[in-house]
Amino acid sequence: MTSTLSAAQARRIMLAAQGFADPPPAAAPTRAHLKRVVDRVALIQMDSVSVAVRSHYMPLFSRLGPYDVDLLHRAAWEPTPRAPRLLTEYWAHEAALIPVEDWPLFGWRMASRREHRYHRFAFDTADGRRLSRDILAAVADLGPSTSRALETTLGRSSPSRRGTWWDRSDVKNVCEALFAVGELAALRRSGFLRHYGLPADILGSTVAERQVPQDEAIPALLRKAIRALGVATEMDLGDYYRLPIAQTRAVLADLVNTAAVERVTVDGWDRPAYLDPTARHPRRVTRSALLSPFDSMTFFRPRLQRTFGMHYRIEIYVPEPKRQYGYYVFPYLLDESMCARVDLRSDTATGTLQVLGAWAEVGVDRTHVADRLHTDLTRMAQWLGCDRLDIGDRGDLADPLRRVGR
Repeated sequence: MTSTLSAAQARRIMLAAQGFADPPPAAAPTRAHLKRVVDRVALIQMDSVSVAVRSHYMPLFSRLGPYDVDLLHRAAWEPTPRAPRLLTEYWAHEAALIPVEDWPLFGWRMASRREHRYHRFAFDTADGRRLSRDILAAVADLGPSTSRALETTLGRSSPSRRGTWWDRSDVKNVCEALFAVGELAALRRSGFLRHYGLPADILGSTVAERQVPQDEAIPALLRKAIRALGVATEMDLGDYYRLPIAQTRAVLADLVNTAAVERVTVDGWDRPAYLDPTARHPRRVTRSALLSPFDSMTFFRPRLQRTFGMHYRIEIYVPEPKRQYGYYVFPYLLDESMCARVDLRSDTATGTLQVLGAWAEVGVDRTHVADRLHTDLTRMAQWLGCDRLDIGDRGDLADPLRRVGR
């Protein structure tokens, strides 16, 4: 018999799975706290936009509160003998930080990336294949290098404009292709510029050389996705690691048959759901958090709308006059609801976190939300090194927020 969950139960299960049923650390967060978050969410999506803060820094702040970002730097890019590398970069959901030990689970994806349309130059042309060999030889000789350093070493010119895909040099395109197929890995970052190295040197030969067959990797990734989400639909689970839907469906059937996953019904959901049998079922969740648009709680918009009733569209690529809310808008979690959204920008020159706009969702108590949101915005400003909170006039929460700050 299929179990039935209420919509509220499903929300609480998902919040607990993502780490929001835990109280924040009483003292400064440590590497152990970071590892616990990573164990829960399994991946941290990256993005180059830094208008407020780069997206990969936010999930830890959302769950742990103010933390030293060097914790993440050391875990992903600056390991030491006493604190070895915990995370590495790869295309998991999108570009993401994943546990080092998960690298072999993506061997099937690395193989498929050789056929990707963006990588045809590197693997399907004589010049591209020659350049690939030259880059790998240069990295083996010089050690980890940026694409710009490799351009100089190899005497390959770079375009005068940078930033978009079509402005990239052949060297950068081939470096990205080699990264996508697992022949290069990311050692560290300079700003948002990768230093490419050989996977065995960065991850260790045991990890770099291990290959997990696709028929083993996809079940492993689905088990990670169900643990990260707690309860989810087939589409939710497939999206977490961008898995082929046909294989997702077939593997889920096997996982149900072996009781590794439980099939359930959720009131108000228009499709079957799958429950992690080990998931926590808290009676209530009392947390608040500003969430990156690329947080694993929010990055699959259909799940966000189905579970929390929030219709969200990122408007980075929408012309400014046509934006409904703003360029880079953070959903706001208050207890068990997504009750507001905030358009934020940090101005480091003036030490100001700018609240360009703030909007309440339908039916919420704006005074209560504004009070809690102001506290969280102040905490975020302090974490970013901003000593001022500047609240603009856009949105129905702007006036209540200003009143709280007086």
